[in-house]
Amino acid sequence: MPPCTRQVVAALAAATTALTVVTLAAAPAQAADAAIARIVVSPAGNDLASGDRDRPVATLVKAQEMARALSDKTDVVVELAGGVHRLSAPLRFTSADSGRNGHTVTWQALPGATPTVSGGQPVTGWTQHDPAANIWVAPVPQGAESRQLYVDGTLAPRASIGISRNDVQITATGMTITNPALNYLATLPQQNRIELESLNSFTDRYSPVQSISGTTITMQQPAWNNNNWGYDTLARPFAGGGLTLHNSYSFLRTAGQWYLDPPAGRLYYKAAAGQSPVGRDIVLPRLTSLVQISASHADPVRDITMRDVVFEHTTWLQPGTSVGYANQQSGTFIPAAYQMPSNFLTSCQSGCPMFEAARNGWGQMPAAVQVSAATGITFTGNTFRHLGQVGLGIGNDANANQSGVGLGASAVTVSQNTFTNLSGGAIVVGGVRPDAHHPAGPAMVNKDITIRNNLVTDVAKDYKDMAGILSTYVTHAVIEHNEVANLAYDGIDVGWGWGANDPGGSQDYRNRGLYNYQPVYTTPTTLRDTVVRYNVIHGTKKSLHDGGSLYNLSANPGGSIDHNLIYDNRGTVGLYLDEGSRYVSVSNNVVIDSGVWAFTNASATNNTNDNVFAGNWYNTGVANVATGPPHNNVLTGNVPVTGTWPTGAQQVMAQAGIEPALRPRTGDVLALGAGKCLDVNGGSTTPGTQLQIWGCNGGAGQVWTRTASGQLTVYSGANTRCMTALNNQTAPGTQVVIAQCDSGAGQQWQINANGTITGTQSGICLDINGGATANGGKTILWTCHGGANQQWTLS
Repeated sequence: MPPCTRQVVAALAAATTALTVVTLAAAPAQAADAAIARIVVSPAGNDLASGDRDRPVATLVKAQEMARALSDKTDVVVELAGGVHRLSAPLRFTSADSGRNGHTVTWQALPGATPTVSGGQPVTGWTQHDPAANIWVAPVPQGAESRQLYVDGTLAPRASIGISRNDVQITATGMTITNPALNYLATLPQQNRIELESLNSFTDRYSPVQSISGTTITMQQPAWNNNNWGYDTLARPFAGGGLTLHNSYSFLRTAGQWYLDPPAGRLYYKAAAGQSPVGRDIVLPRLTSLVQISASHADPVRDITMRDVVFEHTTWLQPGTSVGYANQQSGTFIPAAYQMPSNFLTSCQSGCPMFEAARNGWGQMPAAVQVSAATGITFTGNTFRHLGQVGLGIGNDANANQSGVGLGASAVTVSQNTFTNLSGGAIVVGGVRPDAHHPAGPAMVNKDITIRNNLVTDVAKDYKDMAGILSTYVTHAVIEHNEVANLAYDGIDVGWGWGANDPGGSQDYRNRGLYNYQPVYTTPTTLRDTVVRYNVIHGTKKSLHDGGSLYNLSANPGGSIDHNLIYDNRGTVGLYLDEGSRYVSVSNNVVIDSGVWAFTNASATNNTNDNVFAGNWYNTGVANVATGPPHNNVLTGNVPVTGTWPTGAQQVMAQAGIEPALRPRTGDVLALGAGKCLDVNGGSTTPGTQLQIWGCNGGAGQVWTRTASGQLTVYSGANTRCMTALNNQTAPGTQVVIAQCDSGAGQQWQINANGTITGTQSGICLDINGGATANGGKTILWTCHGGANQQWTLS
């Protein structure tokens, strides 16, 4: 028989004094001992209140204090009311915050509410500073630092100007100005706040200025040195590489840019002509993390769930310090000075022995929400947005955790979350230093991490070198049914180390001199049994060309990359097995419009061996895979496709990505038979324009929204158009066009579980006329027949 609620309250009150005036929900009869203590927190609450729904507390810190006193006696649910919960310091969870004695602790939204946990400060009090340029100014706390500003929920660009590499000459201490148009830089105030960004082949580097005198720019150290040795350097990028100067008031030349002057406590914003920042939602991030879940390897944090919460408004300040962002790959950087060859600008532009001494000291970008030395942690239904760094870090190295304890994450589940508008990647699991790949004890191993049904879109906006999802040294990571889209670089990356830390090492790294500074390991790393399946990855490679949409690095015994859909990657590499990749099965993936659909970075010295590419489908590009001795990679049963995609490929296309019942309402509408996107020709907004299929490119004319009323809309605002049966006709052969939205019967559509889209009025199917698969194939209504030209999926 369930316990009496009043008796439970009395018992808890006796044990926990005044902190226990909470709401208790009696459990079902079959779990009578699992009463739930509920604590409600609201920005409008009072920390002297009891914490029930009628009398919520005001701060997350107070709710945490109350939860700690209860979590060894009962399951605890902390419910966050709607509104903004502003933090003055990160919320830190230790083992004292665990669910104890078999109980759990859940932090979640109050039913029906959308709570936001913010590390930012609203900016108000705007006055016009320079009317001619429409530059405005507002007060902020003196000394406030931030690298991000969010205006109406959008990341605003810092004041910056692009320069040509021919405008400057790189020197050992900085740059010499060779374009007289830039001589004015020597007259600027606060020169040590100016930064140089170099966007390269796979790195995105930041280095701050020390001073400018005449035509000589002296850069801060060790940032300058560390950005100019190794691989894909600022001085000599492997390919391309634009330069940008950031962070001076004089660079405020484009509407929407901003500049922060911390010593004066003033924030400047250049508004568009005829506009002002007054009354707009403008937030300056102040905190460098929001949530830190970390204890010790001997006593980890346990059994905490976070559900349906919005995390936003952080910044990461290190790139603006003398350390800069000496980016190496995927959010790693050199954080300290190292001994270098005196002629590093010539002798160490594609590696050198001294550079190898730095490799094991690379740091990782810290995340806004950090998890280490923890087990049984779940994030579900949350939104990570407007963050100035990585969204969620799981088991990263100690340097990326403000607790000072790294690694040791196990049984962590990340499901049904949205990651968007982030400066860094969405999720980074694992570390890169020696303790990550050969830990001192089993409690340090990152293992059993599940990342499922998440939407990752428009991330890595400031640090473009980062993949949407990265998993490094992890035992049994499962990354499945995610949609990863709209990225400067890769979609999903797995592994680390270039094979150098695998048993027996790598001849390549013997030649480079790495083993002068570390052992040749005889035992495997912790990377194994990675499963990457049923993900859809599209809109990648927008800025950096190296790498692959789906990528593996180093030996990954038991690793499987299967049933993924890859498209719209600018004709680059779809499936990429980089140096040292071994024992990976790559099967049943669909790769559309890639320049190289399968690639192994294999040489005589790097052990990219014993991988299998089997049963994949592709419609363009080549396979650059090293088969036969000594690599023994295998290509078997892979199918080049022209015209209609085979049924098996269509099944993968339909099932990949977020599982259908959980999918968002906005995205591409992909024609499975053709492997192309539903498209408005030329981005037209003219009513009556017949819809077509076209190679997926992420353009505005390919982004559709499924509304609650059953419409499929394209564009927004005054230009919003609805997919419509021409003149509300219902006969087979009726053209499907765009029209002004009027809620008419011809604008109602049903997206069906069998892959068809049917007109609610006509009851017949959206069809590609004549079964066309080439660009420009027109859409019509036609009697449903189950053909490939009537199969669609909304990604």
